[in-house]
Amino acid sequence: MQTVFHFAFNVTDLDRARAFYGGVLGCEEGRSTETWVDYDFFGHQLSLHLGTPFKTENTGHVGKHLVPMPHFGLAMALEDWQATAERLTQAGTDFVLQPQVRFAGEPGEQWTMFFLDPFGNPIEFKGFRSMSALYTR
Repeated sequence: MQTVFHFAFNVTDLDRARAFYGGVLGCEEGRSTETWVDYDFFGHQLSLHLGTPFKTENTGHVGKHLVPMPHFGLAMALEDWQATAERLTQAGTDFVLQPQVRFAGEPGEQWTMFFLDPFGNPIEFKGFRSMSALYTR
């Protein structure tokens, strides 16, 4: 069985959302109305609705860093993560946590980056040499 994750959340401007999710991230737009728009978010469905974005706080302890909670994102092959990190850097993204390796040489070694969409919604992308390391302890 193949499953696709669906996440619906609020943004305050659909044109700015289109510029970021469609333009910067390169996601394909799906259905839309005057109050929401769907995106193919790397094989998963995001539904962006007009409204007040959810409240976040930097309360997630990850190593020596505090990261925004709640947040959403992707775990991806390292090669795809590197290409996405370059795309975001070229777009002038203001990273919450710069692209970097975390847990180097340990089980679960991963590359990570945190950034905000134009509405303050926090997103984390993780990269792995092998996706089998995603749940490694």
